[in-house]
Amino acid sequence: MITLQPFTNNDFSQLINWIPSEDVLINWSGSLFSFPLTIESLDWYIENTNVINQSDAFVYKVVDETNKPIGHISLGGLSWKNKSARISRVLIGDSNAKGKGYCHKMMHALLTIAFDELKLHRVALGVYATNLAAINCYKKSGFTVEGINKDVLYYNNQYHTMFEMAILEDEWKALQ
Repeated sequence: MITLQPFTNNDFSQLINWIPSEDVLINWSGSLFSFPLTIESLDWYIENTNVINQSDAFVYKVVDETNKPIGHISLGGLSWKNKSARISRVLIGDSNAKGKGYCHKMMHALLTIAFDELKLHRVALGVYATNLAAINCYKKSGFTVEGINKDVLYYNNQYHTMFEMAILEDEWKALQ
């Protein structure tokens, strides 16, 4: 059992500690942030978030059944008109929590918010093709690959391809 709680400035140090290298940062956020992650960049990141109908992003820390922070996830790019959003910055930060099914649980919790509370119709995400564990988690959560963005990121002297994945509200309801 996990819960999603609003990500606040009290959580900055934990997230910074979970991102010890540029490789982890790139996999978590693409080119949105620069390494090392800073308090100032996280201040910008959470500005104007977590306010229903006034925000285009909901940013969460993920806590386990003992209330220990184990990860991070956000739902952004909200289009109230199109009833759609985009999941981004998914991270199981606690190394002891990796490989225990928490990714699927946090996706389920966020999709519950997206479809049941926010009444969205479509939720999408992007994932680098080399992140096989994440791809498997997203497929298990009901997402399907809709497209491929070839060579979308140039990092470490090589290009990286991204899969575009999505789930619709009727697909979500069929899984419940």
